[in-house]
Amino acid sequence: MATERPQRLRASWTLALLAFINLLNYLDRNIIFALFEPIKRELVLNDTQLGWLGSAYILVFSVAALPFGIIGDLKNRKTVIAAGTALFSAFTSLGGLVRGFTALFVCRAAVGIGEAAYAPASTSMIADYFPGRHRAFAMGVLNAGIPVGGVLGILLGGYLEGVYGWRVALMAVGIPGFACAALVMRLVDPSRRERPHNILGMARKLGLGAVGLVHQLFPVLALTGIGLVVAFVLTQRFGTESPSDTIVLAVAIGLGAVLTIWRWVRLLQTDRREETPFTPGLEDAMEDLLRAGRTVLRTPTLVFIFLSGAMISFGTNGLVGWGPSFMTRKFALTTAAAAQLLGTWGLVAGIAGTLAGGLIADWLRRWTDKGRVITIAAGFIIGGPLAIWVLTLHDLGMFVPGFVVVFFFLSWYNGPMSAVIFDVVPARIGSTVVGAYLLFIHLAGDAVAFPLIGSLSDRFTLERAVLLLPVVALVGGVVALGALPTITADMTRLTTRTHR
Repeated sequence: MATERPQRLRASWTLALLAFINLLNYLDRNIIFALFEPIKRELVLNDTQLGWLGSAYILVFSVAALPFGIIGDLKNRKTVIAAGTALFSAFTSLGGLVRGFTALFVCRAAVGIGEAAYAPASTSMIADYFPGRHRAFAMGVLNAGIPVGGVLGILLGGYLEGVYGWRVALMAVGIPGFACAALVMRLVDPSRRERPHNILGMARKLGLGAVGLVHQLFPVLALTGIGLVVAFVLTQRFGTESPSDTIVLAVAIGLGAVLTIWRWVRLLQTDRREETPFTPGLEDAMEDLLRAGRTVLRTPTLVFIFLSGAMISFGTNGLVGWGPSFMTRKFALTTAAAAQLLGTWGLVAGIAGTLAGGLIADWLRRWTDKGRVITIAAGFIIGGPLAIWVLTLHDLGMFVPGFVVVFFFLSWYNGPMSAVIFDVVPARIGSTVVGAYLLFIHLAGDAVAFPLIGSLSDRFTLERAVLLLPVVALVGGVVALGALPTITADMTRLTTRTHR
C-alpha cells in the first residue's frame, strides 16, 4: 500500500505533463489557421495555398508517425517524446522568420516531424500507466489537449496577431515547448529503463558514424538539396503565388526516398547486407511493423476504427482549420474577433466534451464491452446534423451557442478512440499501431480536407465549401458502429493471447 501512492502520483504527474505537451502540440499546429487571413494578405496567397499550409504539417506527420511509432516501441519513449517536443517547438518559431510561401510550407512540414515523434510514444506510455477501466478517462485527459490546444491556438494566435502581428505570434508560441522537453527527461518510463539516446549515438549502435549516416541517406539528401535550389529559382521566377516550387520540392524528396529504398533492396538482393543499415535491431523493427499491419487487418474492430477515424479527422480538423476564416468572411469580423469567439467558447466546449466522452465511455464500459464504440458514434450522430444546421445560420447571436453545442459533441471521441485501440492491440506493438492509425487517418483525412476545401472555396465560396466537412464527420460516426459486433470478440482474443 505504501508503494501505491508514489506510483499513483507518478502516473498523475506524467499524465498532466504529457497532456500539457499535447496541448502545446495542437496549439503549435492550429495557430496557423488563426493567421490565415493576415498571411494571405502579406504573402499574397489564394485559398488553395492556405489549404496546403494546413496540410504541410499533416502530410509529414502522417508519414513520420509510423516509423516513430516503431522507435517508440523499441527505444526509450521519454527520449523520443522530449526530442519531438523540442523539434516541433523550434520549427513553429522559425515559421515567423520566413519571407515566402515555400519557406513557410517547409517550416510547417517540419513541425509535423516533431509531433509525429511525440504522439505515439506518449499515448503508449499513458496506456501503460493506466490499464483497465480507467484507461478511457486517462486517454480523455491526454487527448483533451487536442480540442483545447486546437482552439487555444486559434484564440492565442488571433490575440497575438492583433497586437504584435502574425510573425511574433508564431515565434512566441514555440518557446514553452523547450522547457517541457527538459521536464520529460525526468519522467520514469513504467516499462523501460534504457539510457537516453541521441541520433549519432543510435547511428553508432547501428555501426554507422556521421559520415556513414550521410552515405546511407545520400540520394534523399542530395535530391532534397537540388529540390531546394530549384524551388528557390522557381520562386524568384514565378513568385510566391505559384505552387510550382512546392511541387518540385515534394517530388524531389519523394524521389530521393524511393531511390534510397531501391538502393537498399538491390544491396540486400546481392547479399551485401553490410552496406545497408539493416542490422538485427532494425530487422526487429520491420517485424514489429509487419506484425502491426497483420494485427490491424486481422482485427475487424481496428478496420472500422481506422476508416471512421479518417472521416472524423477530415470533418473535425477541417472545421477547426477553416473556422476562423469562415467567421471572418461570413460575419465581417476581424481576425482577432473571430479567433476570440471560436477560441473562448471552443475551449469550454472542447474540455467539457473530451472529459464527458471519456467518463461516458468508461461508465458504459462497466455494462458492455461496446460502451466506448457507442460513445464515439453517438457524438457524431448527434453533433454532425447540428453542425450542418449551425453553418447555415446568418445570425452571429445564434451561431456562437450553436457552435458550443456542436463542438461539445464532436469532442466526445478523443479519449474513447485511443482506448479502443489499446483494448484490442497487444501492448508490445501498441505504439506502432497508433503510429499506423495516425498515418492513415491524417493522410486520408485532414491532409485532403484542407486543400480540398480551399480549392472548393476558390470556386464556390468558403461558406458553401465547409458544408462538406460535417457531412463526412457524420458518416464517420456511422462507420464506427460497424465495430459493435466485433469489439467483444477482439478483446477476448487479446485476453486469451495475453494469458497463454
